[in-house]
Amino acid sequence: MLASFDEIYILNLHGSLRIGEKTPEGGKDENVFDIQQGVAIALYVKLEKPLEEKKVYYADLWGLRSEKYKNLFENDVESTDWQELEPREPYYFFVPKDFALQEEYEEFWKVTEIFKEWSSGVKTHRDHFVVGFTKEEIVQRLEVFTRDLSDEVVKERLKLKDTGSWKLSEARGKLRGKAIENEIFPYAYIPFDVRWICYESDLIDRPRLPFMEHLLKENLSLTVTRILAEPPFMHACISNCLSDICLVSAKTKETAYFFPLYLHVNKIKVESKRAPNFTAEFLQAVKEALGIEPTPEEIFYYIYAVLYSLSYRKRYEEFLKIDFPRVPLPEDYEKFKKLSELGRELVELHLLTHPSLGETSVGFPESGSDEVEKVYYDENSERVWINKVQYFDGISKDVWEYKIGAYQVMAKYLKDRKKEKRKLSLGETGHYMKVAKAIERTIGVQGEVEEEEEYR
Repeated sequence: MLASFDEIYILNLHGSLRIGEKTPEGGKDENVFDIQQGVAIALYVKLEKPLEEKKVYYADLWGLRSEKYKNLFENDVESTDWQELEPREPYYFFVPKDFALQEEYEEFWKVTEIFKEWSSGVKTHRDHFVVGFTKEEIVQRLEVFTRDLSDEVVKERLKLKDTGSWKLSEARGKLRGKAIENEIFPYAYIPFDVRWICYESDLIDRPRLPFMEHLLKENLSLTVTRILAEPPFMHACISNCLSDICLVSAKTKETAYFFPLYLHVNKIKVESKRAPNFTAEFLQAVKEALGIEPTPEEIFYYIYAVLYSLSYRKRYEEFLKIDFPRVPLPEDYEKFKKLSELGRELVELHLLTHPSLGETSVGFPESGSDEVEKVYYDENSERVWINKVQYFDGISKDVWEYKIGAYQVMAKYLKDRKKEKRKLSLGETGHYMKVAKAIERTIGVQGEVEEEEEYR
């Protein structure tokens, strides 16, 4: 655009319902049309005598639809209060950005420079068939799929349809007689919600093989996004099993990318069958910074702690919106060690393996149907209700509202079960109590990270 035009004028009318835009003062912001996507007016000017230096001008228009209409009728290009932009490489943004810290941030290591191998998550295109809350319900679906029934009956019962890349009859032919019930594995679906998946490539459009084989064995994987649809950055998560492309967000832009701690080696005859997934250049830089080479786990936990630093997220928010996160090298071994320990605690909390989660003050005191019928939170009583009779108590507002990625974790877990008209099992109620304790402690650990990290 800069190469083609001499002057560019962009009047951002905002009004996006997709990201819930509000005015800078927190007021209501309406769209000028009856659509969800935000709107802008752009004017591109090409002069007979080209300018040596291209000009880009920008202005915002916020508020109610009627106010925007009035402003547009009363003003034109000359009367608009434009802000001149200076688009910079490599992004050339046509909106105002604060890049005062760009030079500092770009000295850090991008996660794609830290890890050798990485990939986006599994995308089945038929979650309702191959993903389940329990292993048993997937087995039941597979029995229908492989039974001696017509393709049309199977399509109707399992709500399946042919696509350009997948044909039900072909898949059934390949899987008849095969023990596919042995291909059912734990599946990280959303934060704190590990379900099950039939991980059979003939049933899944994008299984991400052979990469995902690294997560079929004992491992840890950092999960982040590349671009944010809706800031701020809260899009760091942990996984230790097969994982979904929507693990941290269902928004198209916010694809989940996975960076495993170890790469498992099957074909090469070596004494150890796994190797750290860090690049040699990054390991050398860490060794030079600290004077020693920490263990792979210590480095991994350090990275996780940094990504959970609230001041890091705030200081570099402009950059975390637009590309993979970058991580600073540790400069002080004692501080590195402390952050690594806090990162380990966060990992254990988010995998629900931390020993402190054995006891919780959260309760589920009332007996009833256990069916999730209506999910709502009462701030005064600190109760999360699942129906007219039953509730979880002892859940603070901070815990209830806590988000990982695009998900409000405590609400999402229950609403997904409401959607499927499920009754909470004894295991699920205990799990939910653990999650509440894990989030409460996560908030506390983030405060401790702030005491150690360097970004004020």
